Amino acid sequence: MNGSNRFVIEQLNLWLAQGFQPWLATVIETYGSSPRPSGSMMIYHPEKGIIGSLSGGCIEQELMNQLANEDSSSKVMCPTIIRYGESVEQRSRLALPCGGHLDVLLEKIKPQDQNHFRVLENALLSRQEISRHIDLVKRRIHTINETNEHDIQRTTDTIIHALKPHDKLLLIGAGEVSRCLAEICKNLEFEITLCDFRDEFLQGWHVEGVQIIKAMPDDLIAAAFHDHRCAIVALAHDPRVDDMAMMQALKTDAFYVGAMGSLITSNKRRERLLELELNAQHIQKLHAPIGLNIHSRTPYEIAVSIAAQLIAERAARPAVPRSAT
Repeated sequence: MNGSNRFVIEQLNLWLAQGFQPWLATVIETYGSSPRPSGSMMIYHPEKGIIGSLSGGCIEQELMNQLANEDSSSKVMCPTIIRYGESVEQRSRLALPCGGHLDVLLEKIKPQDQNHFRVLENALLSRQEISRHIDLVKRRIHTINETNEHDIQRTTDTIIHALKPHDKLLLIGAGEVSRCLAEICKNLEFEITLCDFRDEFLQGWHVEGVQIIKAMPDDLIAAAFHDHRCAIVALAHDPRVDDMAMMQALKTDAFYVGAMGSLITSNKRRERLLELELNAQHIQKLHAPIGLNIHSRTPYEIAVSIAAQLIAERAARPAVPRSAT
């Protein structure tokens, strides 16, 4: 979700640079079943359309209808909070799940706000956590570099929206499973890199939007894939490659470290790693055999099982890295 928010902010800055003044809508609280989590962002301008989302489309249409009416939109005092789905009639009309409704923070973005959003964009690009502070009474916004456990915190007067950088996924080993996994995880808001130093495997491997680096995996992990927003997956199926990656990866704060292989192969890998200066606490972090047990056999099925486990581990990840606690 934070990956798509970065894209929304990038596009918002582009629209401001082009002279457009968009509306920014942010989901700040959900009740019952809701289509999108708190913190989801969307921008809208009548001449540019929408980027981002608040729901499956019903709320977006309702909001656009309201803002497209010049007389109505000019009367909206911003920032303001709009509740959708509170009544039975509105839930039915908007096709919201039974019992679900959500609060949306609506802001009219003006040229003088561009520095605020440039600061947000630059922070996320440099992989820093940053928060938007919106004063509902004084109608002011500012940014603070800080780490927050919750995406949204709200009081009567203030909304704090914590924005976090992309999660990064490092795939070790060019092959069919890594290709399938890259295709899936592009849609899960991961920034994906493939690492392999073997020319014969790299030749012909390509997935749109995935960075390919010819390097030794341990060096790359030490340099760029060591924080708690990283996942490292070894798929080379070659101990010379995968073990080298695991030796470095298991010492990091990466929220997920996994290696492909059967139960027998995985147990042998654990024995080797224990002989290579890793301890039992390091080994405990290793997901091997990799992925959820869904009896997967084909490369795509294996990739689906790994992606599902990545989603589960990301959801369970602590807000602050273990090494910092």
